[in-house]
Amino acid sequence: MCSDSSSSSSRDDQEVELSSIAPMERKEQEALYYSIQGFVGKWWNGSDLYPDPCGWTPIQGVYCDLYDGLWYVSAINIGPVYENSLRCSPKPEFSHHLFKLKHLKSLSFFSCFMISPLRISSLRWEKFSNSLESLEFRSNPSLVGTMPTAIGYLRKLNSLVLLENGLSGKLPMEMGNLVKLRKLVLQANHFAGQIPTSFGQLGQLLILDLSRNNLSGSMPLSFGSLSSLLKLDLSNNVLQGKLPMELGNLKNLTLLDLGKNNFSGGLVESLEEMGSLKEMVISNNPKLGGDLRNIQWKYLRKLEILDLSNTGLAGEIPGAMAEMGKLRFLGLKSNNLSGNVPISLSFLPCISTLYLNGNNLAGEVGFSGGFYRKMGWRFGAWDNQNLCYNGDLISESYAPFGVKPCGERESSNHKGVKNEKISTTEVSDNSYFVESLGCSSCCRGGFWGIFLVQQITVIFLWDVLL
Repeated sequence: MCSDSSSSSSRDDQEVELSSIAPMERKEQEALYYSIQGFVGKWWNGSDLYPDPCGWTPIQGVYCDLYDGLWYVSAINIGPVYENSLRCSPKPEFSHHLFKLKHLKSLSFFSCFMISPLRISSLRWEKFSNSLESLEFRSNPSLVGTMPTAIGYLRKLNSLVLLENGLSGKLPMEMGNLVKLRKLVLQANHFAGQIPTSFGQLGQLLILDLSRNNLSGSMPLSFGSLSSLLKLDLSNNVLQGKLPMELGNLKNLTLLDLGKNNFSGGLVESLEEMGSLKEMVISNNPKLGGDLRNIQWKYLRKLEILDLSNTGLAGEIPGAMAEMGKLRFLGLKSNNLSGNVPISLSFLPCISTLYLNGNNLAGEVGFSGGFYRKMGWRFGAWDNQNLCYNGDLISESYAPFGVKPCGERESSNHKGVKNEKISTTEVSDNSYFVESLGCSSCCRGGFWGIFLVQQITVIFLWDVLL
């Protein structure tokens, strides 16, 4: 016991010594205490609880760096991330002391502003112009009002995340001044109006996510300047107009999600120039129109997920789509596609989900029985009145649901089952879930993976039928 006490005492002495070697400026310490107190509540007495916040009594979520031999606060994280994290009071507020932390690099709030409405538009963000590199507000429903124009002063910012808050209004043009940004996420707010053309100035941007807002107007042509972009998500807005040819400049892009908007004018040919794409989702743009034949699909060799469902597509499905050798998910449902189903689609080595339902496809589906066994319910071709399968070659056990045998009015194994009971919307909403249970990378006939997916999918569709 004596040795343990001595060891503990020695460690404490060392920590005190280190703290005295690198003290904290009194004004900095007071600014930290008052800042946290504004968010947590007046009951919080930092000077008593944490007399040495950058030394032997650290505060959870607060980090410090040394500058000229003194400790300064470099990061503050507020919110219930860990059990002992700082948590906001029912009425948190920003203290002016926060903006006196002149070396603050990172500021983050998670589930902090939950009840009392709070606005950040009038705060002195320009005070952080020489230090702040990361600013995040996540899951703060009572964080309301507009985006502060003063945010344009944060020229050192490389990450701005405003996710699932109550912010609204137009996005300020001043955001184009944040030229060091690499990550910009404004998902799930209530932002409206057009996307500022100044976003094209963010040349170092890697991730741009503006999804789940009320943004309108057309996609800025200036997006073609974002050549470093890896992810572009504009889904779930009310954007309209033609897809810009400038999209072809985004040659490093791996994910493009434009789903659930009002785009029109068809698929632009420049999409084929995006050779790095792994996921392309343009589904639920019913006014898009056009056809599939003006794209040379062979150039999209890395594409794994392609969803063009409910986009008003017409014409035939080109057999050349089978040249996308890594394709796992292909969604073409709820369109006006006609003609035969190319047999080459069944030869895609990685395909695990194929939805063609809700079109005007006709003729015999020439896929093999092995293909139907592999795909199970992840092959959808119902609601194509003139489509049939060869009942002589395909047993009823593996016949595609909702598709009649050629030469017969109705397949006996589907009598009494109405196709409309399986809502194409219900299947679509779960399609990515189902697909994700399949081959996560290109696989060739893994039995257990296919068996698991089929069983879970059958359970899901059985619930729908009931």
